[in-house]
Amino acid sequence: MSFMNEAVMEAKKGVENNEGGPFGAVIVKEGEIIGRGHNRVIAKNDPTAHAEIEAIRDACKNINDFDLSGCEMYVTAKPCPMCFGAIHWARLDKVYYGASSLDAEKIGFDDEKFYRIIRGEVPDNIEFIHIECKECLKVFKEWYESPNKKLY
Repeated sequence: MSFMNEAVMEAKKGVENNEGGPFGAVIVKEGEIIGRGHNRVIAKNDPTAHAEIEAIRDACKNINDFDLSGCEMYVTAKPCPMCFGAIHWARLDKVYYGASSLDAEKIGFDDEKFYRIIRGEVPDNIEFIHIECKECLKVFKEWYESPNKKLY
């Protein structure tokens, strides 16, 4: 069975159990699935419990590392901006996706809307306000100067 079919099976689990939207993902390293996930937003009451995030968490737990370099993800739809960010933080090499963000929009998901906000095509309804905070910068400096820090 193909890795994309495995992602579809993950999505079906979530749909059948009413755990969240029709999204599933698997992460593959050297031809083996090391992480699986499906959308569990409803099941967990957690807006970040997207299939990609769940699969990243599962893979990292299974290999005991936060760095997924050398891995590929198969996911049933183009990742939303949050998952796009998580994929970059996890250092995945490739992402294969089935449906587009426009397909997701057609069934009621906001992915494409968020991409439009990021591209500056529509206004953001959330206001982001920068507050000058010396204590924030102080802790940044402490981390930067720490000999024990580990970059990620």
